[in-house]
Amino acid sequence: MRFIKVILCGLLCLSVLPAAFCLAQDVEYIDISNPFIRKIPLAVPDFKSMSAVPQEIQFSKDASQLLSETLDFTGYFKIIDKAAFLENLQTSEIAIPGINFQNWTSLGAELLVTGGASIQGNNLELELRLIDTFKQKMLIGKRYKGGVEDKRQIIHRFCSEIIYYLTGNWGVFTSKIAFVSNGTGNKEIYVCDFDGQNTRQITHNHAITLFPAWSHDGQWIAYTSYKRGKPDLYIRNLKDDRNSVVAKEGINTTPAWVPGQFALAATLSFAGDPDIYLLTGAGKIITRVTEDWGIDSSPSWSPDASRMAFVSNRSGSPQIYIKNMESNKVRRLTYRGSYNTQPAWSPRGDKIAYSAMDGGRNNICVIGADGEGLVQLTRGSGDNESPSWSPDGNLIVFSTTREGPSRIYVMTAYGSDQRRLLTLQGEQTNPAWSPSAGVN
Repeated sequence: MRFIKVILCGLLCLSVLPAAFCLAQDVEYIDISNPFIRKIPLAVPDFKSMSAVPQEIQFSKDASQLLSETLDFTGYFKIIDKAAFLENLQTSEIAIPGINFQNWTSLGAELLVTGGASIQGNNLELELRLIDTFKQKMLIGKRYKGGVEDKRQIIHRFCSEIIYYLTGNWGVFTSKIAFVSNGTGNKEIYVCDFDGQNTRQITHNHAITLFPAWSHDGQWIAYTSYKRGKPDLYIRNLKDDRNSVVAKEGINTTPAWVPGQFALAATLSFAGDPDIYLLTGAGKIITRVTEDWGIDSSPSWSPDASRMAFVSNRSGSPQIYIKNMESNKVRRLTYRGSYNTQPAWSPRGDKIAYSAMDGGRNNICVIGADGEGLVQLTRGSGDNESPSWSPDGNLIVFSTTREGPSRIYVMTAYGSDQRRLLTLQGEQTNPAWSPSAGVN
């Protein structure tokens, strides 16, 4: 990825961006723990072309549209329709004090993003500001320099700054989603950006490939493939394509990386019944984690790696259990329903999402890690399975058959704003959200 030179304009005391408003504020605009969160009305007019040449004008429009779509994806904002705007930034100021705030507050816009683009050859300079229209002050001001082709990266970086300012975390804009698709005639693993863009196929096994799982640094993916005729576990570095294979007798499946460690849990059956084992990143067995009659599978770690959720039929039907890794004590988490699988521990550590069979259909549910507060997030719309949390804990990606063929959908952590992420040939299943790279 190209390096983009970022000038922190406020810290460098550039006159166009007053420094006082580029510093972090004490006020938290968005309470991310509130299930009834109110969306903030946000206006994003077309950015200003500084030289008014056709290429620059089109770039400015495209960049502002990308920023609107990116922030809308989070579920935090109500994007105001541009058709309602009373002001055109091409003929007005984009910085305080030249902004007519009444033109924006009369529309109900509480936040305003303005920008100005300058292009010389392939060189791009883009100034972006987040403004509180009611307080009439700038909250963030940045100037970015790079190539025209860096537009997407620049916009995502500024969106990360906005989300960090408003919520205290960096959001999802540097994350990716792995999933399984059979569009080639075989189930292969693909990776796309957080918003479904830039999809690429990363396995070419010409065989069933399932259960992608990201390492904590996003550099490795583990998955199960029938490439050799049976379910073996593959551990692959995405940058240099190094591979390790766990091919013990029986099944080798459902990998889950240990947070902060180059180690993972997986289900192996070489000793008889499928149990969960802890492996090194190279695939060597460290220890056996579960040992009980029946099937133990689908591990998922708490963010601090002190506990592990997993599925077991030791009580007669598949249910979710939690093991304390220090005390080795195991407790049952789910009691409602007779078929609960695919646990996914939230990055905040307080909740576990899972797939529950209800009335012959699978739906996504969320339950507190203490067993309290069970909530069903999907209902009445096909089978909904394989939940995976965004790195900030605000969104859940999952697969659903509500359209007929299985598709990848995204919703907020409270079940609202359910929408399709992408559409490809064939069916898409088994989504897994990567960690976020953050912003440096």
